[in-house]
Amino acid sequence: MTDNSHSTIPTWYRDPQDEDAMADGHAPIWRHLLGLVPENELSGVSVLDFGCNQGGFLRLLHEIRPFHRALGVDIAQQSIGKANRLKGNLPVTYQTDTRLAGWDGRFDIAFSHEVIYLIDELEQHAADILRVLKPGGVYYAITGCHTDNPLWPAWRQRVAEQTHTRVQDRSVNDYARIFTAAGFQVGARRLDYAGFIPHDPDGWMPNLSDAIDYYTRIKTVFRLVKPQSA
Repeated sequence: MTDNSHSTIPTWYRDPQDEDAMADGHAPIWRHLLGLVPENELSGVSVLDFGCNQGGFLRLLHEIRPFHRALGVDIAQQSIGKANRLKGNLPVTYQTDTRLAGWDGRFDIAFSHEVIYLIDELEQHAADILRVLKPGGVYYAITGCHTDNPLWPAWRQRVAEQTHTRVQDRSVNDYARIFTAAGFQVGARRLDYAGFIPHDPDGWMPNLSDAIDYYTRIKTVFRLVKPQSA
């Protein structure tokens, strides 16, 4: 993902079956995440989902905490097309313009899940999100793909081989430094997933012990707040 709003890809994964399965795999994590987020009442709130893929997160969010309106953004053209076909009557717009032109100061809350590690120009992304949030708005950016993750070297190679994206190497502190420099008040916590973690011997974490550590101690939730005075 780059700072060029016209830079798109067909899908994230090269295998369409992996693309379609992504939402099902992420849904338990999304539900747990929403249990951590203190913003419970979204009926008058505008939401941004950056890296929305096929729109699964916003559909789930509206089911759990109905929002006023939302925008889903993704560089994967076919994924945006499917998100539009699946949205029904939800008050959601989808687009591939990742620079968010024309959306200045429109959002109360923003989310991204396993996206920031793929963004080439993260400084530009941070500035864009700050620009489109209202004063006091919050951006939750969630990732376990960082150089503090002992599984990262193997994952890095697999992401490069199986997706249409380019991989970036950043630490948890690198993310914090970049968002702080952009003007955010930065906080973070571990995801600390509370559910049972399935053993998937053919998946990304064939070792169950690694999977437990990843979802409880490694995967990180950044809470990035735009100051009221910004």
